[in-house]
Order: sequence, then structure tokens, then C-alpha cells
Amino acid sequence: MSLPTRSRRWFTVCALTASAALVAIPPTAASGRGGAVPFGVRALGRLAEQRQHSVGVVSPHLRADDDDGNEADEIAEGADQYAEARTSPGVVAPGAYGAAWNDLQRLPRTGGGWRHVTSLPYDSDDPRYRDIDSNSSGGSGHVTGRMAALAADDDGYVYAGSAGGGVWRSRTGGGHWQPISDRLPAQSTGALAVDGAGRLWLGTGEATTNSDAYLGSGVYVLAHPHHGTFSPRRRVGGDELESTTIHELRFGGGKVWAATSEGVWSHSTKRLNGPWKLEFAPNPDYLPGGSKADDPNAPYKNLANDIAIDPKDPSEVVLAVGWRGGDDYNGFYRKTGGTWTRITSGLGDLPADADDVGNVTFARSADGSRYYAIDQSPHQLNTDPDSGLEGIFVSKSGSPAGPWTKIADYKGLAADNSALTTAGYMPGVQAWYNQFLAVDPSDPQHVYAGLEEVYETKDGGTTWSTVGPYWNFPFSCWSIDPAEQTGDCHQTTHSDQHGVAIGRYHGRSWVYVGNDGGVYKRPVDGSQDASGHATDWTSLNDGSIDTLQYYSVGIGRDLDHGGLSVTGGLQDNGQSVLRGDDKVMGSDFGGDGGDTLTDPADGCDIAQEYVYLAVQVTQNCAVNDGSWTTDPSKATSYGVAPPDNATSEARFIAPLAADLKDGDTWIAGGRHIWVQTHGYAIRSGAEWTSVHDFGTGRVATAVAASGGKVYAAWCGPCNNQGFARGIAVGNADGTGWHDISLPADGTVPNRYLSGFAIDPKNADHVFLAVNGFSRHWTEGPGAGVGHVFESTDGGTTWKDISANLPDVPTDSVLVTADGGLAVATDLGVVHRAPGHTRWERVGSLPAVAVLQLKTSPDGGTLYAATHGRGIRAIRLRDLD
Repeated sequence: MSLPTRSRRWFTVCALTASAALVAIPPTAASGRGGAVPFGVRALGRLAEQRQHSVGVVSPHLRADDDDGNEADEIAEGADQYAEARTSPGVVAPGAYGAAWNDLQRLPRTGGGWRHVTSLPYDSDDPRYRDIDSNSSGGSGHVTGRMAALAADDDGYVYAGSAGGGVWRSRTGGGHWQPISDRLPAQSTGALAVDGAGRLWLGTGEATTNSDAYLGSGVYVLAHPHHGTFSPRRRVGGDELESTTIHELRFGGGKVWAATSEGVWSHSTKRLNGPWKLEFAPNPDYLPGGSKADDPNAPYKNLANDIAIDPKDPSEVVLAVGWRGGDDYNGFYRKTGGTWTRITSGLGDLPADADDVGNVTFARSADGSRYYAIDQSPHQLNTDPDSGLEGIFVSKSGSPAGPWTKIADYKGLAADNSALTTAGYMPGVQAWYNQFLAVDPSDPQHVYAGLEEVYETKDGGTTWSTVGPYWNFPFSCWSIDPAEQTGDCHQTTHSDQHGVAIGRYHGRSWVYVGNDGGVYKRPVDGSQDASGHATDWTSLNDGSIDTLQYYSVGIGRDLDHGGLSVTGGLQDNGQSVLRGDDKVMGSDFGGDGGDTLTDPADGCDIAQEYVYLAVQVTQNCAVNDGSWTTDPSKATSYGVAPPDNATSEARFIAPLAADLKDGDTWIAGGRHIWVQTHGYAIRSGAEWTSVHDFGTGRVATAVAASGGKVYAAWCGPCNNQGFARGIAVGNADGTGWHDISLPADGTVPNRYLSGFAIDPKNADHVFLAVNGFSRHWTEGPGAGVGHVFESTDGGTTWKDISANLPDVPTDSVLVTADGGLAVATDLGVVHRAPGHTRWERVGSLPAVAVLQLKTSPDGGTLYAATHGRGIRAIRLRDLD
């Protein structure tokens, strides 16, 4: 296929996370609060009113007019997916995940232990994989999963809090990491901070309001962070902050302040017991237990972003609150006469109007002489196609009350040798999602700001440098050919910045940044080239830290290297491939990696879904030295998307499966059920045939096939504003399609149907996985009970076989070679032995979501794709 006809971008930054909201809490919910709950979208209509963006920069080799032009609308819809699978048909009460975690802990355990498959470094720039759909040579180097927060001290200790894989510690200034929060019931991080006594504070619950983030279980303290691990017993206060997200933790006047999704709270730093005090909630009636807690807008009504405490007078506190898409209560507040009031004037350049105050981050200098702030504007988000950034500001008085002066806007940052200069994709286009700010402790005019890129000023904002560009592709120093790379393009960081810390190691100060690709560092007194790009970034993602967020996994024999080839699709880190004798994993496809098909007989036959069924296929692991740039016929991967991709009539991560009896027959699910029979030799999207149409507004959530018989589940609407679901069954040749009449008595709950597993001996014997929570926790019509169901008559009737399975979102189900069942849940893996009815917990994993299970070609090993702790494997014979 000639290059100009290709329309797929090399990279879309965090496309999944471009828009979402929070799980609302009904006032009549069951009692008990705890555990981690995913963000859930309450009102798609409200989201659609916002103009969301994903930084989908077009490859330098693709014409600008090849872009599909529909990305903003696609992202607003696509970001719903991860959360609505867990919350529809209604809203989830606090305590659901905590109860599920406790129940899972009480299950009997199988034998055996999980082997960490992806413990090697993951090189996003691996020169073996420079095919047309790769990001290799962009400059991010070794990567891992999303980092939400960082902290560091002056003794060389660095702490990294991941989106879904817990908190990690390095004793060597970065690298050689160890997990330190595995005992907690929540592995999502919102904030990390070291207080004046050297204690490490952890606020759980990622606060980026993206759809694959999870709520948390509160705040924890590690008194001696150089050793030891976080314990559930060291939680601060009571259950007041469970099932919230924590955006920032700030200290002042003997208190710790927490900016959360349910207002601003404080607690003494001296005595850790006793309840948290609610300092301010702009709309308290919308809090849990309030008179309006079940209002569809409740999740948006008490969002707090940051807290600025005057270092000269700790009683002087300014709060930044508000929903990124805009709300009447958005703005800055301060306490006057014992009452919190909105600041309406006197801030100088920093806006006071609600339309211009969205996500805000503060930072103050160590000497108290200056305060800095980043402000994302809801008005710009909704009206400016280029950026949502209002600006970066400084208060030279050192008071958070100002007056403030603007020192940067997105146009100025773009002009400072940013990699983001294309219309629609400029600095701050995702300022609601990407923000950090830090001041050099030794210099109040030396500031680091994180958006999609990393920026630095050494003169208080008069001039800026893009020290961590988005990638190196736009720059003249770049070449895809390793032989032509002169070294003028230095390593940069991964894109999408979330956390920053400054610490000392071996007598030198270092700045650490956390983003969608992990953790990076450079010296605070580091060097820059003539363009202002840093020359000395170092990736700290050395393989000892694995927070990779997999959606899928595939395994096949490695015919060239021996052993097995293991691959999988990742959030914002493309597709990883691990060959049989590799010392480093490579990335053979870029962007967000969705579902995966791998030929068991040849692990270099791979199909990877990008988003919305944008399927790519390769038959050599996409090995390529970049020669396709001068000779398009040398490309070794091919875009073969079914037609539903062009119309976005598919789930963001859409289902893809091969027939159990015929690996050349593939099933893809969007609005239609698509079938192609060329296997990995497919070269065009035109080779798919529609065998069934669910109808307008319906999309497939799960597909499976065996011997030509196809099962397909659908939803539509797919959110909790009128959720509906169903099952259709038919044949791969297009005959016999019909809808299954699911009984009104709730035998199969009215929740998201997430996966099928067909008995390889009998295509009429099928199992169904159901996501979400039961009616005990979910307020919504027909939520029902149960998570695993069995049919022996081709789906006509179903039986609940959940038995002692905890009430936890269930993501996929697998029939093992011996006839047992393995089930992936949001909190780990469970197994039912052949001939048994009760479930056991498989091994010991932290509280991490497992989204997909596959077995090795010989059927003897179970592989788990976790969304935060990489790929794990366990031998099935050890489960007995």
C-alpha cells in the first residue's frame, strides 16, 4: 500500500483519557466505604458539550490532509468506555471495591505463583522496529506505565506513584525500584509528598479525571520511608476520604491539606487518628449523604484541584476548585471571617471568572518569595481548538492572593522550540490532564512546568525552553535510519506530564518527571542544545519498575529466536513485543494498543488494534529498519481496519477474536460483526465482510467463535443514561443470526457483558463474563447479581455459576485445556478447577485490574494482562 493513502497517526497521546467524569454516589447506597473505584462517566451529553482533544500529532511522513478530522468527537465518546463497563446501568456505591478486596482475600488460594514476564526494560526506540506504525526513534527510550505523582528527598531516595500499579521506591536516585504499597487495597496514586519530618504521605485515587483511573481508599503515611512499606493500619483519619481522588497534599500550620474530588479536607500532622475535617465543599448537598447526591451532576460539583498556603501566614489559604469543563462554582476561594468566599478581584492577570478557572496547579519557592500557578481554562477548552491552557502565572509577593502576572501562554511556549506547533495540537491542548509545576529549592526564579511537554525557565518566566519536547520527529536532527542519526537529537521524555520532584543524590540536585511513559531525570543544572532542548535526560524505567497498563496479551512460538514471543497492547505505550531470547522488550506498533491476536504457531504473526478497530497486521513482528520511508513497498505492517473504524461505530478498545477451530477466521465487533478468512495474510480493510448489523447506536462488547459459530454481546446505549445490552448468535458465513431473548427476571444482569469463552469440545457450551457490580452496590435498573454464567444450549438459556466469586467487575473468562475456568477481575484472577463449583484465588497479586487472559500454545501456562503491573504468567499444573 502506498504511503500517502495511510491515515493512521503514529501516536495519539492518551486518547482513552481525553474525557471522563466521576462515579456518583447515591444517598441510598449500601453502607461501608473503601477500596478503589474507577472513574465513571455520568452524562455523555455533558461531555459532548465540551471540546476535548487528544494530542494526535500526524507522523512527519503523512500528509496533514490524511487526518480523519473527527478526533475530538471520537475521544469524547471513547473515553466513556473503561468506566461505563464498571458502572452501568447506574452508579456505584462507596465501599464496593473494598468489600470485593476483602472477599477476595478470604478465598482459598491455588498453588503456584505468578512469574513476572515483562520484567525487562521496554525500549520504545528499539531500532529493530521502525516500521510505518512504530514510534521508534521518537526519543522516549525506556518506558513503563503512567506515573501520577513523584516525591524525592536529599538522601537519594525517589518515590514514584503509578496510575494503577502502586508506589515504588529507589534508593539510588532513580532506578533499582521496589514496590512499597502492595498491601493496600488501592494501587492508584493521586499525590505523594514528603513532609518536614521526612515522612512520606500517599494520597490514593488518581485525580486526572481520565476514564481508566481509579478512586482510592484514603491517605497513608510511611514514617520511615527509607525502609518498610505502606500498611493499611497507617491510614490517616477514618473513612472520610475513601472512594475519592486526591489531587494534591499540602502542608502548613501543623496540618496536612487534601484537595479531593469531594472538597478540601485537613488533618493534624501530629496525631494521625481522628477524623478528617471538611474545610470547604462548594456544593455540600452533592456530597455522599447529601440531598442531591444522586443528581447526575453530583460528581462534578465538589472537585478541588489545589491548595496554596501562604508561607508567611499559614492561616492564609487559597483554594482552587472546579470542574475542567466549567461550572458556576469554579474559581479561587479564601477564608474571610471564618467563611470561605470566592475571590472576585485583586488577582491581577490570574482570572477570577469561573469560565477561566479549571484545573489549577500551584508551586511556591522554598524561600517564600514567589508563588507560581498553571491554569487551564474551561472557556478555552470549549472554544479554542488549539489549546485549553489559560497560562502560567507568578505572584512576586509570595502570597497566593497575588497579585499575579502571566508569564507564559500556549503560543509563546509553542514558539520556544516545542514539538507541538500544528493547528489543533499545541501546548496545553490537554492541560486538564497534563499538569505539574515545581520551583528549584535553591533559586526562586528557576521553574519547571509540565504539560504535554516539559518546560523550564531560569529567569522567572521571562524566557522558556522546551527541555522535554513531545518527541523528536519534527526536528531537523531526527532520522529514522540509525546510521544517519548524528546524536544531535538527544533523548527526550515520554509525553503527557503528571508528576515532578526535585531531590539530591551524590551531592547533585536532580529534577524527576513522571508521565505516561514512566519516570525520567536530569540534573537541575543540566545542559541544553541551541534549541533549548535538554541534552541530559535519563530514563529511569530500567525494568525493575513495571507499571505497564496492558489491555491485552498474545503468545506464540518464536520460530527465529526460540521459546515464545509475548506481545500486548498498552495504554499510550503502543504494542510491546518480547522475543524468545530478548534482553530488552521492543515496541513494534505505536499509540494506544488495544486488543491483540497472535498466531500460536508463529509469534511474529500479530494483529494489533489501535482504537475503534484500527487494526494493523504484521507477519514478521514488524521488524523494519526504516527503509519504508524511501521505498513504501518495504513496509512490513499493514492497516486492515474494518469499515466501522472509519465511522467510529466501535468501542474505543473493541473486541477482536480468532475462531478456536480455524485461526484464519477472525471476528471483529463494532456496530457490525465483521469476518475475514485470510488470517494474518490480510492486507486490506476491504477483505472484511459484515455478517450481522446490531443497528444504530449499538456496538459489540465481546465476540468469540468456534467452528464457525459466533457469539457477540452488545451495548447501546452503553452508559448509565439508559443502558441496554444483549447477545446475538450466528454463523461466520452470515447465516442464522438472531438475538438471544434474555429473561426479564435478571438471570443475566442488565450490566456490561465483557467476555465469552467457548468450550473447544462443544460450540454450544459457552461461558459469559459480566462486568460491574451487583444490585447490592449498583443503583440502576436490572443490575442483578452474578458475574460468570454458563449456557449449554448455544446461549438460549443461562445459569449463574458465580457461587463464591466476590462481587467484583469481571473482565474476561477463559476455558483452560483441562476444562477448568479462569476469570480475570479488577482485583486479580480466580480459578475453578474441573468438576468443581467453587472459586479459588490464583496466586497473589496486588489490587490490580486484570483485563485479559490467554494460554500458551501448549495450553500449559496462563498469561494475565494486568492494567498496571505488566504481564504475568503461571503454570496451570501448579494450581492444583
